[in-house]
Amino acid sequence: MKKTLILMAFAIIAFCGSSYAQKTVKLGHINSSDLMQIMPGKDSVQTVLEKEVADLEAQLNDMKAEMEKRYNEYIEKQSQMSDLIKRTKQQEIQDMGNRIEVFQQNAQKQMQERQEALLQPIIDRAKKAIEDVAKENGYSYIFDTSTNVGAVLYQQDSDDIMPLVKKKLGLSK
Repeated sequence: MKKTLILMAFAIIAFCGSSYAQKTVKLGHINSSDLMQIMPGKDSVQTVLEKEVADLEAQLNDMKAEMEKRYNEYIEKQSQMSDLIKRTKQQEIQDMGNRIEVFQQNAQKQMQERQEALLQPIIDRAKKAIEDVAKENGYSYIFDTSTNVGAVLYQQDSDDIMPLVKKKLGLSK
């Protein structure tokens, strides 16, 4: 009984191994950073982001100018102020500094989220094109060669699918 189970296990492993060995693996690679640089719509996203950053920077500069104005007024008139007024003015200036810091943090977070939201449709379109090319051309794996973090340490018989993806997206660059 034990010998029969062992023989069956070996037969199953051999059968699975032979069917797996017969399946060909086709590898491809693409530099996704290069693809994103030429994707349609990326330039308009960059223009929108630059405008929004400029608006936030203008607001931040106004806030800083107001704080500097109040600080300079405080420095000029502090000798004429009572201790209570001095402490109140100092607290106002400190509160303004805190609001500016919070504004900067929130603006940075907002711009990062906005960039992700604006780029997501472009990323999705590129990803879909890569997936379509991979399926249409029988690729088992597509590697991204845009990172040097070890995504691909060695490649043999790998096809660069960038021309196929460009064709799929209708890009001539």
